[in-house]
Amino acid sequence: MCLVAVCDKQEKVLQTQTAPGECPYCGGKVKAVDVESQWRLCLLPLCFNPKRKFFCNMCNRRLVIYHGEG
Repeated sequence: MCLVAVCDKQEKVLQTQTAPGECPYCGGKVKAVDVESQWRLCLLPLCFNPKRKFFCNMCNRRLVIYHGEG
């Protein structure tokens, strides 16, 4: 018996805007990108997942924001 699962993830950029702050690596401006990802299993859409990702304009690194306690 052989089971083959075909999964695919597609991402679509919805909006790009400047974000407050600066890159901790190079000091460049930060941009916020709203991305909608869609998981598909055998061409059937499973879920839509909108996210906001942050990138630096100069060094093009992905920046992660940690929310501390307190």
